[in-house]
Amino acid sequence: MCRYSMATYKPHYAFFKCRKTFKRRHMRDIRRENEDLTEAKCPQCGDLMANMGLDFESPKKDDVKDWNHIKDLYSVGVTFHSCGCSGPGYIPKDKDRLTAYFEEILCDYNRQLLFWRNRTEPTNEKEIHRENSKHRDYIGKVPYDLRPKKGSISNEDAKIFWISQIKEVEQKISKLRSTNKKNKALSTDK
Repeated sequence: MCRYSMATYKPHYAFFKCRKTFKRRHMRDIRRENEDLTEAKCPQCGDLMANMGLDFESPKKDDVKDWNHIKDLYSVGVTFHSCGCSGPGYIPKDKDRLTAYFEEILCDYNRQLLFWRNRTEPTNEKEIHRENSKHRDYIGKVPYDLRPKKGSISNEDAKIFWISQIKEVEQKISKLRSTNKKNKALSTDK
């Protein structure tokens, strides 16, 4: 049973510079006409805060290492949002594991792309049915909006999808590595 469907919970927001977190009321609970309620601002400094999701547990204020890791997670799109049934899923505990996690995803995406590049498109219903049962791991990972009502997924559509996914993950890995280099440079300057 989804725990978030039974009651209304306040979303958790974090601000990395001040190392503070707050729970914020839902917009429908606040009935002020003149206030812009689309952004959550830090009560201490007034800068925008990050929506970390309902499953977020903040580190202690003086734990700079954990706060930097939470900031790295957020910078690559990893937050603690879930429907409440099973939690937010796997969240790596440090930057090395996070990078390895994305590299693992990248390998899987490259494997997917290789399949679609080498695939021969089926021409009749029998071939489509055979392919759906034989290669369901590949076909099942393509989003439903790319799947036609009848027939099979075109190789070109699948290749475009997987190339965009690969680029997105490569950008995240690159971002993590560049922040890692900056942090190493800062620590050697001290």
